Amino acid sequence: MVSPSPSGLIGSTPSNLESESARDRMPLLRGLMKIGWNLLPPLTFVVIVGAWALLVRMFKIPAYLLPAPGPVFERIITDAGMLWSNSIVTLTEIVLGFGLTLVTAIPLGLLIALSPIARQILYPPIMLLQLVPKIAVAPLFLVWLGFGIESKVLLTVLMTFFPLLLASISGFQILDNRLLYLTKSMGASTWQTFRFLRVPAALPVIFSGIKASATIAATAAIVAEFVGANQGLGYVLLKGTSTMDIELTFAVLVVLTMIGIIINYVVEFSEWLMAPWQRAPMN
Repeated sequence: MVSPSPSGLIGSTPSNLESESARDRMPLLRGLMKIGWNLLPPLTFVVIVGAWALLVRMFKIPAYLLPAPGPVFERIITDAGMLWSNSIVTLTEIVLGFGLTLVTAIPLGLLIALSPIARQILYPPIMLLQLVPKIAVAPLFLVWLGFGIESKVLLTVLMTFFPLLLASISGFQILDNRLLYLTKSMGASTWQTFRFLRVPAALPVIFSGIKASATIAATAAIVAEFVGANQGLGYVLLKGTSTMDIELTFAVLVVLTMIGIIINYVVEFSEWLMAPWQRAPMN
């Protein structure tokens, strides 16, 4: 005679209980993996700093060639006021230059993508302008605009404009014409097709261009300050290398790395907001 199973355990076996427990843990594990993936840039920075300290200690590298992280971070704290004020100057140049690129390159990319006439008229001179080395003409910007912020913003715009323009053109042309015919046959207006079909299809490509251009924007601002400036992180970096102040030089490099990480997070968050359909599901 078989005794009845206890209430609540009928049909349950150890393997079933284990599988249910594993399924309950999956959302938590996915959430932790997502958090870890989002924290990858700062974690990578921490790993690089640790490897930097280890190499200096292992190979006994002189401080005038490669200082240890400790003195560099102490220098950041000591010169925090000076680094902060110059960081604001460089960030202003990046934001203004890259902002002008965003409001000009994306609409122009849309125009060139949708208008064959605009592509024939506008694209060749823009391509010719892209072939001119920007660093070579940067001294001319100082002659034309002086040592103020205008020359740095102009160089930032010129160096970031073309990559974002190409990404915008490619993004707005990525749709298959059969999809456009389908939406038209279903009675969708031009605005509805643009808003609900063309823009969502173009956003991933455009944001790829934005990420590339954002990195170039920081580099362009620093290079522009190298050419001629009396403030900004590029100026401080040039001053540190000219006086052999290696700790200050590495302190500026650390600050620039932090700025790059912040810019990356801003772009990633903007993409997360504007393209919710690309968010990874949590379950």
